[in-house]
Amino acid sequence: MSKHREDIERDMRYLQLLAQSFPTIADASTEVINLQAILNLPKGTEHFLADLHGAYEAFQHVIRNASGNIKRKVNEIFGNELRESEKRNLCTLIYYPEQKLELVKQSENDLDDWYRTTIHQLVRVCREVSSKYTRSKVRKALPQDFSYIIQELLHESTEDNDKAAYVRVIIDTIISTRRADDFIVAISHVIHRLAIDKLHILGDIFDRGPGAHLILDMMRQYENWDIEWGNHDVLWMGACAGNDACICNVIRLSLRYGNLVTLEEGYGINLVPLATFAMETYGDDPCAEFMPKTNGGAETLDEKRARLTAQMHKAIAVLQFKIENQIFERHPEWNMTDRSLFRNIDFEKHTCTIDGKAYAMTSCNFPTINPDDPNALTPEEQELMSRLHHSFLISEKLQKHIRMLLSHGCMFSVINNNLLFHAAVPLNDDGTMKEVLLYPDRKYSGRELMYQTGMLIRTAFQEDSDPSDRAYARDYFLYLWCGPDSLLYNKSKMATFERYFLTDKETHHEEKGAYFKLRDNEKVIEGILDAFGVTGKQRHIINGHVPVHAASGENPIKANGKLMVIDGGFSQAYHATTGIAGYTLVYHSRGFELVQHEPFTSTEDAIIRGSDIKSTMQIVEMSSRRMLVSDTDMGDELKKQVTDLKKLLYAYRHGYIKEKQ
Repeated sequence: MSKHREDIERDMRYLQLLAQSFPTIADASTEVINLQAILNLPKGTEHFLADLHGAYEAFQHVIRNASGNIKRKVNEIFGNELRESEKRNLCTLIYYPEQKLELVKQSENDLDDWYRTTIHQLVRVCREVSSKYTRSKVRKALPQDFSYIIQELLHESTEDNDKAAYVRVIIDTIISTRRADDFIVAISHVIHRLAIDKLHILGDIFDRGPGAHLILDMMRQYENWDIEWGNHDVLWMGACAGNDACICNVIRLSLRYGNLVTLEEGYGINLVPLATFAMETYGDDPCAEFMPKTNGGAETLDEKRARLTAQMHKAIAVLQFKIENQIFERHPEWNMTDRSLFRNIDFEKHTCTIDGKAYAMTSCNFPTINPDDPNALTPEEQELMSRLHHSFLISEKLQKHIRMLLSHGCMFSVINNNLLFHAAVPLNDDGTMKEVLLYPDRKYSGRELMYQTGMLIRTAFQEDSDPSDRAYARDYFLYLWCGPDSLLYNKSKMATFERYFLTDKETHHEEKGAYFKLRDNEKVIEGILDAFGVTGKQRHIINGHVPVHAASGENPIKANGKLMVIDGGFSQAYHATTGIAGYTLVYHSRGFELVQHEPFTSTEDAIIRGSDIKSTMQIVEMSSRRMLVSDTDMGDELKKQVTDLKKLLYAYRHGYIKEKQ
C-alpha cells in the first residue's frame, strides 16, 4: 500500500469533514491555487508597542499614522507633486478625517474641486498600503457602505482613457450625492487598518496616564491584535476579580498621579465613601508624603483638592498595606511575611525595624492601627472596603474590558520566531531557568511557568472552578504584582511602604532579579529562546516593562540583537526619565526597524496645525531577501491546509470520497 494511500485512509474522517467545505474537485483545486498565491505575497507589517500607561492621545496618533509609515508612503507617492504643506494636510486628513473635514469646510472656497482632488489622492494612498494583500483580505477591511466603490477605484487604472472617465464619474457621483465626507472618513479608516497588519501590545495599558479605558475602547474596533499581560494590567485584572489588595493598589496609584479620570469617568467607580472616610480620619494630618505627583499629565490640582487627594491617598495606602499583609500571612509559602511592616513599627519612638535595624519614619500618625493587631481593619475600614469591592465588581465597562484582555491576551506568545512577554523569565544567577512555586505544592520554570501562570489567572474568572482554586487564583494576583519571583515583577521587594514612610533611602532599594542583570548576555538569551522552543536563525525576545533610558545613551537592542526592549515611556510621567516618548518596533517584509517617538503635543494641535509625532527610524535587522507569507507562522498553517486539500483531491480522484454536485 502506498504511503499516500495510508495517509488518506488514516485521515478519512477529517477529509470527509473537509469535503463539506470543498464539495468538488473544482472547489478544492481553486482553494489550493488561492493559498499558493497567498504564500507568495510579502508578509504583513507587524507593530510592537509596550507600556502605554494610559497615554491615549499618543497611542491613538501612533496607530493612526502607523508609526510614521503613512507619512513615508505619502512622501514616496507624491514626491514633488505636492508642497510639504499639502502633504502634511493630506496626512492629517488621513489621521483625523472627521475633525479635519470640519476645518476644511470652514476655509475651502471650491469644496467640490477639493473633494475631487483629495479623493483621488486618498485612493492612491489606499492602493499603495493595500498592494501586499489579497483582494479578499482588502475586501474584508472595507466598510459595507462603500465596499464596491472602493474596490472599483483601487483596481481601475486611470491611464486608460475609458477607465479614467469611469473613475471620474464614480467620484463625481460620490460628491453630487453628498456622500463625499462619509467616503473620505471610510477610506481613511481603511488606510489605518491596512497600514498595520497585526498589532502586538507587550503589556501595561493601565495606570499613570488618564486614558486606559479609551485605549481599550479603541481596541474593541480592531480584530488582529494581541496583548501579553503586564504587571499593571494584571493588577487591574485582580481588582476586577475581587482581590481587595489589588483594588487598593489601583486606587492608590490613581491618587498618587492625581488621575481619577479612568476610575471615575471611565469605569464609574464611586470614590465618595473613600473621600468621606479620609476627611474624617486624616482631617488634621498634613499627609505630606501623599501629595499627588501632577507632573504625569494629570490636571493641575488646587490646594484644597490636592489636600483631599493626599488624605484619600493615605487612607487607601494604609488599607492596602493591612490587606496585603493579611494575604502574605495567609500564604507563608510565598516567603513574604517579612513585608508585614506594620508589625515592626515602634509607635513611641516613631521607628520601623527592617533586618534588625531601626529606621526613622517620616511620620507615625496611624489612627486606624491597633499596635496589638496592626493588620486588623477597623469596622469603618471594613465598611469602606466592602463598598469599594462592590463598586469594582458591578462596573460593567471594567468587566467587559478585562474580558477583552482575557480573550486577546496571555502571559507570552511565540509569533514568527519572536518570543513576546512583558517583563521577565525568572532565572538563577547562572542564567538557568529558576523553579518557582506557583501552587502550594507545585513548582514550574521557564515556558511551563508562564503557561501555568496564565491558566491560574483565568481560573480567577471561571465561575465553574473549584471555590478554593478560585480563591487562591484571586490571591495570587498580589504575588504577580509584587512577588520576588513574579514573572511580572522579579525584584527583591516592592518598597512602597519604605518610600512613603522611611527617610533612609537605602531602604528604598529594590534589587533586580537575575533576568535583568543577565539580559545583555547573548548566551543567556539563547538559552531562554531554546527553553521556549523558539527556532530559526533570526529569533528574538521582545519585551518592555523597564524603561530604556535613551537620554543617557542606553540601547534598547541587547544581547547582540537577540533581545529588544521597547519600553520607551509612552506616558508623560516617564518622559523626564527616558528622554523620549515611546518606541514602536516594526517588523515588515524587509526586516526590523525601531521607531523612536518624541513627545506628542495633542490631538487638537495635530488637527489644527498638522503637527505630527517626530519619529526617528533605526534599522535593527534587515533580511537578505524579502520575507513572504510562506516564511511566517501563517504560512506554515497555510502549507498544512494545502497538504490537506491535496489529500482531499487524491481522495476524490481515487474514489475514496464522492463529489457533491
